[in-house]
Amino acid sequence: MNGAIILLGAMGTLLLGYLIYSRLAAGWFGLREDEPTPAHRLKDGVDYVPAPLPVLFGHHFASIAGAGPIIGPILAISFGWVGVFVWLVLGVIFAGGIHDLGAMIASVRHEGRSIGEIIRLHMGQRAFFLFLSFAWATLVLVIAAFAVIVAKTFSARPEVASASVMFLILAIVFGLGVYRLGIPLWLATTLGVPLLAGAIFVSYRIPLALPQNLWLYLLLVYIFVAATVPVHALLQPRDYLNSFLLYGLLGGGLLGLMVKQPQINFPAWTGFSNEIGPFFPLLFVITSCGAISGFHSLVASGTTAKQLSRAAHARPIGYGAMLLETVLALVSLMAVAGLSLASYKSQLATMGPIALFSQGVGEFMAALGIPPSLGRSFAGLAVSAFALTSLDTATRVARFTLEELLATKTHDPSGTRRLLATGVTVVAAAALAISGKWRAIWPVMGSANQLLAALALLALFVWLWRSGLPAVFVGLPAAFMLLVTTTSLGLLFSKQWQAGHHLLSGISLALLALSLVLVAEAVKISRDSWRR
Repeated sequence: MNGAIILLGAMGTLLLGYLIYSRLAAGWFGLREDEPTPAHRLKDGVDYVPAPLPVLFGHHFASIAGAGPIIGPILAISFGWVGVFVWLVLGVIFAGGIHDLGAMIASVRHEGRSIGEIIRLHMGQRAFFLFLSFAWATLVLVIAAFAVIVAKTFSARPEVASASVMFLILAIVFGLGVYRLGIPLWLATTLGVPLLAGAIFVSYRIPLALPQNLWLYLLLVYIFVAATVPVHALLQPRDYLNSFLLYGLLGGGLLGLMVKQPQINFPAWTGFSNEIGPFFPLLFVITSCGAISGFHSLVASGTTAKQLSRAAHARPIGYGAMLLETVLALVSLMAVAGLSLASYKSQLATMGPIALFSQGVGEFMAALGIPPSLGRSFAGLAVSAFALTSLDTATRVARFTLEELLATKTHDPSGTRRLLATGVTVVAAAALAISGKWRAIWPVMGSANQLLAALALLALFVWLWRSGLPAVFVGLPAAFMLLVTTTSLGLLFSKQWQAGHHLLSGISLALLALSLVLVAEAVKISRDSWRR
């Protein structure tokens, strides 16, 4: 079977999803393209900063598209390529895109605040406290894990470290040029992208070698600064420029794939259960980014909504960026679909998913005349660069979450609450990272992330229902994701309890209880609203 034809069919389906279903969904959400946005009404020059569509799209895309859409499909293909393929395509159109778009629109209607605010207004204070506490704790775990992963990457690959440092310097200069000096965006981009490529070239000649522990401490200082300075001074321009790495990776991989015309040799179906566990629910937990991911709801409602210049931009950014992430996940799937099952298992065990992805993309790019070693290096560098993006975005979102949780306004001209919330978040993450205790909790992360998605959809459903707007198109994916996560958490609890891992089993049980409490609140409120 020709992988290029399969991928073309998928991309055509995604395009139809954007042109038809996302437009319908925007209408069901009641989106008015001319409605005022918080970025203008609450503009403070720190968090609420209107951004041009290309800049905000790049910022949002870079924030949500870390290593997840690469690692997930490569691990989940062990069940067979058809299941992953179908879930990516249908999941993003009817669940993931709706989830991201809805979170962004709801946030715009609630002063740019997170999904937690929607829960507070429509499900009560107890549900609000439970959800935001869970979201903040999850983000702290993500920050701790990614801080260690990035520090280890920088220590093992000094050229990635030097490239990342040069990217930061370039982003600061870019931001000053566009926002302070008034340089047109097109001109700044025309100059910035070649400089980005030049930084990659120079990084291999001037590697920045430092011990892993020192990198960890430097990263903790960096994320504190990145989460507190004005968003347009660092994160926004850095993510915008970094997004061109992903565009280049996607463009080169797609074009090479079309030229190479690889055959799919992987089995379409390998069985309901394997060494990972059962097909349901694990396929839908492992393949999160690219189909639906709870982290996206926090980014869309936590940072992106505060920078949305026009409400009309919500659809291309919220739904469109999610579809583009799915294309990346599909390229990742095709990068290993040409292997036999035996070859896949042996290479995955020895190389890991990132290296396996880089190898596959390098082979695609070789069809364009690019040396495979150069293609592999570029793919590995692009993925490593976005781990840092996920790290600093998670820190800023965690800061917003903690401010809301402590009943303080996100709009904070004095900066005191901003610094305090960031400090508490970074210290908590640092304690987990330095102690190494994050490793004991990490196995529950996949289920926790998808539980975030299920609860975000549940909150959107209650909001729409109580507002008298169509809600079934959100309620169906919410019900499915709740079924996935509760089943997954039940299996995880049983497995960890039998293995004697009481910490993990306790966390799994607590998350299961959290989901049941919030579902009960949603049912009660929806029933009362129906009676009225």
